[in-house]
Amino acid sequence: MSPAFLAVIAVILCILFRILNVSSTPQIPSIVCKDGQFMECFNKIAPMLREPYIPTRLWGFSGHIQTIIHSIVGRVKCPWPLGERVYLALTDGSTLTYDLYQPLITTVEDDITVAICPGIGNSSESVYIRTFVHYAQCHGYRCAVLNHIGVLDSVQVTSSRIFTYGHTDDYSAMINSLLKKYPTTNIVSVGFSLGGNLISKYLGEAKRPANIIGGVSICQGYNAVVATQWLLKWQNFHRFYLYVLTENVKSIIMKHRHVLLSDDIKQRYQLNERDIAAAATLPELDEAYTRRVHQFPTVKDMYSWSSSLNYLANIKRPMVFVNARDDPLVPDNLLEPVKQFASTHNQSLYIELANGGHLGFYEGGLVYPNPVTWLDRALVSLIGGIVMSHNDLLVAKRTGSVVI
Repeated sequence: MSPAFLAVIAVILCILFRILNVSSTPQIPSIVCKDGQFMECFNKIAPMLREPYIPTRLWGFSGHIQTIIHSIVGRVKCPWPLGERVYLALTDGSTLTYDLYQPLITTVEDDITVAICPGIGNSSESVYIRTFVHYAQCHGYRCAVLNHIGVLDSVQVTSSRIFTYGHTDDYSAMINSLLKKYPTTNIVSVGFSLGGNLISKYLGEAKRPANIIGGVSICQGYNAVVATQWLLKWQNFHRFYLYVLTENVKSIIMKHRHVLLSDDIKQRYQLNERDIAAAATLPELDEAYTRRVHQFPTVKDMYSWSSSLNYLANIKRPMVFVNARDDPLVPDNLLEPVKQFASTHNQSLYIELANGGHLGFYEGGLVYPNPVTWLDRALVSLIGGIVMSHNDLLVAKRTGSVVI
């Protein structure tokens, strides 16, 4: 074997090791929390927050690989939980569905419903959602999963719209439906990526039902204006991820174009189907379609209105925010405002992991990760911490004592 060939092999291995960050070491999550009593609840229930997160050894230290595997594979050995699909007819003519799953154990004292809002273009049928739902069911939680309008092939679009980045009416309709079915249940809102933005905005927009006792947001970007500007750049493959997101949303629009792009709808909102089909980025697609259908003067106005960052200060419920520093869709500068929020507001917790990518958080193994991710385990514990904090406050109010 020639020295030149060996040198090429060595260079390739060095590049791979660089990309995969194999030399990295597991790190303990970084925590920001002003409220000591609130944090103590999580210390009791979620000791994993004080332990290093250990990604899959060969590729788990790369945010890109974690993100790509999440988007392609989702989870390994994914269960298919059994539930019922609930159909709601909304006032604007839309048909909204959510899937309802009952707990698999009945020994839990509290009646808790986890109201889940998936990421962009995702639904109850998405693999990572199914895995988390099953894991939560096994821990005694009822789960309800919002199906974003337009995503499911089996449910036809019946109005002029699909889901958007900031409209929370669909999530609100699911919550109201749940409360009709289970008037005494306590609800914990959980949102993934876009869903994290939606539940945060929902909780900060107006007075919400008292049954909602807290929320957990995972991997959201908080500020759509800045996030989009960042994703338009070519470095670190940001433009590639934006292209994938754009094609995902565009495919949903084109799948239902017989309704969404009918002659009447195109004339009413001044839509050009050719411009929609040619859009290469989300801002282009939102200029050609989304902002027109929802009657915003500009795309920037729509993004600003949609950003949860502008509503955080009005949230009156306990909140937990989870992000990863190597998330290729959420740059570091987007995380500073939520860190500031958690450091200045009671009953707020910010958790930042060095690794995990965008919704990945695979752990264990050399090449093949554990079936249940760090995120699945953490979410169940975080929900438990919110429930414990809620119960402690109820006891304190009844006894007039101070929770320590």
